[in-house]
Amino acid sequence: MADTLHAQARAAIEELSQRAKLTEGQIIVIGCSTSEIIGSAIGTNSSPDAAKAVFEGLYEYATEHGLHLAVQCCEHLNRAIVIERDAAPLADAVNVIPQPKAGGSMATQAYAHFKHPIVIEQVRADAGLDIGSTLIGMHLKPVAVPVRLEHNRIGEATVVAARTRPRFIGGGRAVYDERLM
Repeated sequence: MADTLHAQARAAIEELSQRAKLTEGQIIVIGCSTSEIIGSAIGTNSSPDAAKAVFEGLYEYATEHGLHLAVQCCEHLNRAIVIERDAAPLADAVNVIPQPKAGGSMATQAYAHFKHPIVIEQVRADAGLDIGSTLIGMHLKPVAVPVRLEHNRIGEATVVAARTRPRFIGGGRAVYDERLM
């Protein structure tokens, strides 16, 4: 099971990265219900083992491509974000260490495996993977665009993806930079 979850997570992040044309240094927010992954209702059956397999698949790909993961905690920690200090050098840290039942198993994995983890209240990510209906929208930049993935399941959980783009300003006479879309 762990190998399957690892492979599914890696395939999802790779597909999102390619479709969103992510570049080195950009941030991907991850919301993840391990309960949903193992076939239970969100928030009812946190699975450190599922989190480990999925985290490793995501982190492996992100590290290889110079991307930063921002892992969303559960509502018990107000959906705070676990992130590497160098990805958010000016952010104010909050004083908490996620646990499987207070923050979630995925956030616990991120905190344990990042080199210099901090927990912050919010981030404005360039893209995101919502694994199991965790609602990551509050951590995306303002203009989010859905990305339909072929790899849209991890275990029993549905995966929804998004990328962001800059806001359009200036109305009908403006000229837009296609490279930013």
